[in-house]
Amino acid sequence: EERPAPLRLGSIAPNFQADTTNGPIDFHEFIGDKWVVLFSHPEDYTPVCTTELGAFAKFEPEFTKRGVKLIGLSANTVDSHGGWIKDIDEISGSKLRFPIIGDKERKVAYAYDMLDHQDTTNVDSKGIAFTIRSVFIIDPKKTIRLILSYPASTGRNTAEVLRVVDSLQTGDKNKITTPIHWIPGDDVIVHPSVK
Repeated sequence: EERPAPLRLGSIAPNFQADTTNGPIDFHEFIGDKWVVLFSHPEDYTPVCTTELGAFAKFEPEFTKRGVKLIGLSANTVDSHGGWIKDIDEISGSKLRFPIIGDKERKVAYAYDMLDHQDTTNVDSKGIAFTIRSVFIIDPKKTIRLILSYPASTGRNTAEVLRVVDSLQTGDKNKITTPIHWIPGDDVIVHPSVK
């Protein structure tokens, strides 16, 4: 099978159909006219993944205020995700509402190049690679605006993902760029294309 072309900033997010904890989806229909954060985690019921999903659940109202939908993915079944969500809710004190894609066959992970090529221990019982911790921020035009890849051993910073959403949306709206460590309310830089 031929490898898909590498995804880059500015690429159109590949469409797919998949089962999720909230029912079947067509990804482009799911995006609609919203921003989306698509993120993968290696495996259900693992400690780092549990803390991450709990953090995304806690931050979900902030993402929603910004017109952003969250959707997770791992190489487990939807049934496995369902049981795990109960654990996440209990441990985090939040209610996880966003869908999690069941990608046991790794079809979506393959299309988005989320498979772990580095850690030979990050595999299932058949030796098939689990996913790394990928993050894709996708805008309403279905264009990939950010790609982050973390190794399975390192948890993400959910506040940083939200900060990047703020930066991208502010930049799009006002033709500005944002400096290092920028958060809403800080000074910005007028984009050089603005005369």
